[in-house]
Amino acid sequence: MASSRVAFLAISMVLLSSVAMATDYVVGDTNGWKTDFNYTQWAQDKVFRVGDNIVFNYDNTKHNVFKVNGTQFKDCTVPPENEALTSGKDVIPLKSEGRKWYICGKPNHCSDHQMKLVINVVAEGPAPAPSVAHSVSSSLFGAIMASMVAITAIFA
Repeated sequence: MASSRVAFLAISMVLLSSVAMATDYVVGDTNGWKTDFNYTQWAQDKVFRVGDNIVFNYDNTKHNVFKVNGTQFKDCTVPPENEALTSGKDVIPLKSEGRKWYICGKPNHCSDHQMKLVINVVAEGPAPAPSVAHSVSSSLFGAIMASMVAITAIFA
C-alpha cells in the first residue's frame, strides 16, 4: 500500500512539474491585441520556449491574427482570409524553435498601426528568471506539492 502511494506521488510530481514549466504569454498583457501598441517592446524582455503558448485576446469584430513568414511580416502582406485566426481568444502553442511572425490582417492595421509581432522561440530548458506568470505557476506548484507530501505523510 505504501509503495503505491509513493508511486502515485512520484508520477504526480512529474506531471505537475511539466505543467508548471509552460507559460501562457498574453500578447500585449492587459492591452491585448490592438492597434497602436508597441509589440516589439512588449516581447523584448520575454523568453519564449518550446511548450509555451502565446494568447491573442482581441475584439474579433475589429481584428484577427495571421501567422506569416518574415517577408510577409516586413511587407505587411496578408495571406488568404481562410488562414485567419478569428476567435478573439486565440491560443497558439509554440511547438518548435525559431522566429515566429504574426500580423493583423484588417486593412492598414499592420502597416499603419504596427499591429505585428515577431518572437524568437528557444528550446525547452531551465525556466528564465521569475516573471509574474512563472511566479504564480511556481507558487501553485509548490503549494500542491507540499499538500501532497503532507497527505502522504498522514496516510503512510
